[in-house]
Amino acid sequence: MARTVYIIAFAQQAGRSTAALGLMELLSARTPRVGFFRPLVAGGAPDPEIELIRGRYRIAAEPDELFGLTVEEAEAEIAAGRRDEAEKRILAAYMALEPRFDAIVIEGGEWAGANPGVQLELDAALANHLGAPVLALVRAATPEAAGDAVRVAREALTGRGCELFGVFVARVEPGARERARAAVAGADGDRAVYVLPEEPELRHPTVAEVGGALGAELLCGSQEEARRPVRAVRIAAMSVEHFLADLEPQTLVIVPGDRTDIVIACLATTLSAELPAVAGVLLTAGYPLDPHVRTLVERAPFPVLQTPMRSYAAATAVSGVRPVIRPEDERKVATALALFANHTDSADLERRVALERPHRITPAMFEYELVERARARRRHIVLPEGEDDRVLRAADVLLRRKVVDLTILGDVDAMRARAAALGLDLSAARLVDPPRSEMHGRFAEAFVRMRKHKGMTEELALETVTDSTYFATLMVHQGEADGMVSGASHTTGDTIRPAFMIIKARPGVSVVSSVFLMALADRVLVYGDCAVNPSPDARQLADIAISSAETAATFGVEPRIAMLSYSTGESARGPRVQAVKEATEVVRQRRPDLEVDGPMQYDAAVDAGVAAKKMPDSPVAGRATVFIFPDLDTGNIAYKAVQRSAGALAIGPVLQGLRMPVNDLSRGCSVADIVSTVVITAIQAQDADGKSSLMRPLIANPE
Repeated sequence: MARTVYIIAFAQQAGRSTAALGLMELLSARTPRVGFFRPLVAGGAPDPEIELIRGRYRIAAEPDELFGLTVEEAEAEIAAGRRDEAEKRILAAYMALEPRFDAIVIEGGEWAGANPGVQLELDAALANHLGAPVLALVRAATPEAAGDAVRVAREALTGRGCELFGVFVARVEPGARERARAAVAGADGDRAVYVLPEEPELRHPTVAEVGGALGAELLCGSQEEARRPVRAVRIAAMSVEHFLADLEPQTLVIVPGDRTDIVIACLATTLSAELPAVAGVLLTAGYPLDPHVRTLVERAPFPVLQTPMRSYAAATAVSGVRPVIRPEDERKVATALALFANHTDSADLERRVALERPHRITPAMFEYELVERARARRRHIVLPEGEDDRVLRAADVLLRRKVVDLTILGDVDAMRARAAALGLDLSAARLVDPPRSEMHGRFAEAFVRMRKHKGMTEELALETVTDSTYFATLMVHQGEADGMVSGASHTTGDTIRPAFMIIKARPGVSVVSSVFLMALADRVLVYGDCAVNPSPDARQLADIAISSAETAATFGVEPRIAMLSYSTGESARGPRVQAVKEATEVVRQRRPDLEVDGPMQYDAAVDAGVAAKKMPDSPVAGRATVFIFPDLDTGNIAYKAVQRSAGALAIGPVLQGLRMPVNDLSRGCSVADIVSTVVITAIQAQDADGKSSLMRPLIANPE
């Protein structure tokens, strides 16, 4: 039977999405199959909560399997005096879903069309039927009222026989959080009571949500740009100078389509960091834009919507738009998860929910553990590509979740202006322009010292260190940062070459190599080398194997190394098979503590049945976790085949063998790819400082 947790909100906008995301994240890290269920949803449009949770956590169920009834169906049953029938239908839907999951988060709703008391009775009855512990969500108008709100929730639920395991007091003004905590201290006995401050990022709708609510056309701009928050609304009914004086950051400007002066003024705000950047423009009254102005607007870094509504009617409609969190809005998701993580005690909640730590690991568990490790002992990572929007967006996500400290390189004014235009908050990052930095001269002197034997001069060093990738690499070398991530707009050679020159390989390592961390449905495997070395010899293969085993251990994967070939054991001969055989012996001699075997075919490495026939006495065959491919062709093809055909999450390439971590991105990388690579780099930096033993080990892989 699935372990179930029930969320009951005692007020509208009390942080249901934040609580649901936080609990899903917590449970996904502890059990392989986590589901989501809503007793009631509004009819018609897809339910945004189901869309969010199903999309982010890849729940293997159709949307209509994740709820019981529509509000209209439930109201009809209750109006006919058949509330019991409504409960039975909801329970039947839940019971059909339950066998497919180990844990399920149930989110009660804000039933706008019904008496709140009726909603509470229904939620409480369902929680009791299922034996589900309840997390209550309350809001308090003042810090002093928080204690009363907690007591009301406790009495309402325990009076109906519910098992209450915690209360969230949501949306408290940040400056009043300590007073609210004092007010709720002791208000609920042994139950967990957490005070979550108001988070402006979650309070505001996005431009896309405004457009959807009004049925407006997206005239210009991308869907990504339309996800920026609307923090203020202005009807532009004044002259340009007064309009600019009245602007606030991230304002949605509502203006008739024939006011080209205001539209051009909005464009002008993106040219200066001194002026607040607009979130978007909503053109009203159906007036078409002048063709010349439209040409300019099509290049604007903000979205432009168009509606036939009049300006004041549009403004009234905008004021009624409620924000939601969507799975593709990584920034809002990151903000909600950070809010949950930073203001709750995950270990205490885990104990209260009473989940045992599993013996299997899923991609969601693996990603959660990586983020938790990185956040536990934050490291400083430098990103040398501040001109790339994806890097800025990833930085915003990382800073919101408080995963790492960041330095971003580029033109500082341009980065600030672009961040403002994109609605990003980079205030916690250090922004550095290499040629204007006080570190520039110092780094050039250091570069001359380390490369003087290669003909490096002071003049050439000053020019070379101006390059952001060299500057970032020197930051790592000189202790100004713990690691570097590059490659979104640079080639692999551009990223790796400075690392080879400056950071260099660790003692005893003859070759720098790479691995991919392959998160399959129930385990994490390590594939090397799939990105760097085209045709390694036996000694290099041995180095790659040892480095890959060390990387596996860093990320909690118990290393059992399979040296792969087209041949298993003595079944074939040839130069490549011989190289793999020699490499296997070198690994055994250099690291007798490691479990390694080869040559072997992939099926013998992963399938216990095949291993029993082909290599019955091998300590690795059938249970390998680290796979060393004989050349780059084989490794690159294999990882992509597994990624695409088996639906594996491929994290990497992770460079290994350097003294300090430097990692390369694909130029086609997504924001999520950048975030993952920075997290990986931070964990490598923790390992490099000799403190990795302090980190909690990841869930063990099954044999």
